[in-house]
Amino acid sequence: MEPPDAPARTRGAPRLLLLAVLLAAHPDAQAEVHLSVPPLVEVMRGKSVILNCTPTGAHDHYVLEWFLTDRSGARPRLASAEMQGSELQVTMHDTRGRSPPYQLDSQGSLVLAEAQVGDERDYVCVVRAGAAGTAEATARLNVFAKPEATEVSPNKGTLSVMEDSAQEIATCNSRNGNPVPKITWYRNGQRLEVPVEMNPKGYMTSRTVREASGLLSLTSTLYLRLHKDDRDASFHCAAHYSLPKGRHGRLDSPTFHLTLHYPTEHVQFWLGSPSTPAGWVREGDTVQLLCRGDGSPSPEYTLFRLQDEREEVLNANFEGNLTLEGVTRGQSGTYGCRVEDYDAADDVQLSKTLELRVAYLDPLELSEGKVLSLPLNSSAVVNCSVHGLPTPALRWTKDSTPLGDGPMLSLSSITFDSNGTYICEASLPTVPVLRRTQNFTLLVQGLPELRAAEIEPKADGSWREGDEVTLICSTRGHPEPKLSWSQLGGSPAEPIPGRQGWVSSSLTLKVTSALSRDGISCEASNPHGNKRHVFHFGTVSPQTSQAGVAVMAVAVSVGLLLLVVAVFYCMRRKGGPGCRRRREKGTPPPGEPELSHSGSERPEQTGLLMGGASGGARGGSGGFRDEVGEGLGTLVRGTCWAVEHARGHRLTSPSTPQC
Repeated sequence: MEPPDAPARTRGAPRLLLLAVLLAAHPDAQAEVHLSVPPLVEVMRGKSVILNCTPTGAHDHYVLEWFLTDRSGARPRLASAEMQGSELQVTMHDTRGRSPPYQLDSQGSLVLAEAQVGDERDYVCVVRAGAAGTAEATARLNVFAKPEATEVSPNKGTLSVMEDSAQEIATCNSRNGNPVPKITWYRNGQRLEVPVEMNPKGYMTSRTVREASGLLSLTSTLYLRLHKDDRDASFHCAAHYSLPKGRHGRLDSPTFHLTLHYPTEHVQFWLGSPSTPAGWVREGDTVQLLCRGDGSPSPEYTLFRLQDEREEVLNANFEGNLTLEGVTRGQSGTYGCRVEDYDAADDVQLSKTLELRVAYLDPLELSEGKVLSLPLNSSAVVNCSVHGLPTPALRWTKDSTPLGDGPMLSLSSITFDSNGTYICEASLPTVPVLRRTQNFTLLVQGLPELRAAEIEPKADGSWREGDEVTLICSTRGHPEPKLSWSQLGGSPAEPIPGRQGWVSSSLTLKVTSALSRDGISCEASNPHGNKRHVFHFGTVSPQTSQAGVAVMAVAVSVGLLLLVVAVFYCMRRKGGPGCRRRREKGTPPPGEPELSHSGSERPEQTGLLMGGASGGARGGSGGFRDEVGEGLGTLVRGTCWAVEHARGHRLTSPSTPQC
């Protein structure tokens, strides 16, 4: 029995089928599934990478799956996720033994931690959204690895440039990179364009090896035909590798040089020791002769000396050096060097010669001894002789002053200024470092030469007693003169700085009237004679202070004398008889002459003391006045003489009428 609505459902089934057909014929009637997946992802080895897969549009329910495309074309499923509502349910299926394993994040992206070269595959993301359909997209993952430092192994042998074919130069290695690097070769910094096909001029070979880690190693070997110019060339190789985002890197190897064998083409032979531009060496020096050929390896050298057109072999070695210790003039001559290279071409000159010239200079000889003694105003000729090679040049000097060139020195009309040391110097113009000297000392003998420093006059033109003056006398001669003074007190003679042969002495004294009259002298003497000089002072005045003291002393003396006379006068007036008795008592007996106390005294001077002959007041008073007047006159004349003497006038006696 059918349900009551069965006929109705039977009638609606054809309608649902028709609706499904129409929807299939018009997919735009419902939203389709689209994916956002990067087609290429690049990462450095060891870094983590995320492969994004994002469905577009609003879908409440869909299934997302990740597949790995292996080398056989199979597509094992790695993981899947189902969207239910707002959450994504993740399921991991086959991790392929990867460590660390694949992972899906909350957005359905595939995460690869620590990317390895084995991860370099195609990854497919598939999304199934039911009625919305199914979509898939592929992401390509490239993993880059920087190779290790580039290594080069050069050929350690000796390579001949006479080979007509290319020879192995070196092998270059670039290990553990991804993708495989490229290797290029360089000579002197310039890239070598060599093919990979074998040919006589040069080529290179390459070999790539995949290591157990999946990384790639490249080996390149260079072959070249070498030339002599390559003896100093530097070679190296470089590895070029790729990086993400189209970048590139380069790793250069160390440079290296090759050891080449090539024949000698040129020979050099020269003097290695210090020498003059003209090629002279000094006698006694150590001399080195150096020989070099440009062949490689270094050939054997034979060093010899030519004597009478015969070779005297001196040494044979691989260095090409010949050392002559303490070379002498007898070793001058022709020396040669020969390179023993049997691979050299026939037209190459393998022998060279040079001329060794030894310069020498013998000690100088003078025609006179070390000391030459000549009389004043005489003449002499001194010869200087020398032997040397090249020809020496002679020059005479005295106190660094040139006197002339040549072997002969003429001395004429010599003076004391000619005294000194004369030097004969010999030199070699082409050998500046070689020179000799010889000298002699000239001693000029003769009468001393005397010079006195003149006395400078005082400002007022005259000298005064007591003025101090220093007198100086200088002398020279040979034998050395002796200086003496006419008065004691002279200083010892001493050399004068800067004046060769001169000595001087000084005398300091005070000026007196006696010096004005007689002067003072200095004298220089030696076995050849003596010379004398007298210093004069002219007029000498007394000192002003002394004259004033003398006048004052005389004035005081006169005053005292007047006082004595006055007292005597008063006593004579009061005691006349006593005075008479004294006079009478002192009168000589009759018939005897009356004598004065001094032969030079006048009678008036006696009367002053004895009074008149006739007594009485008048007679006694007049006689006394005469005696007093006569005594005062004598006193005045004496005073005047003392004053004039104090002023410096020379008076013969107090009676000289100068006042």
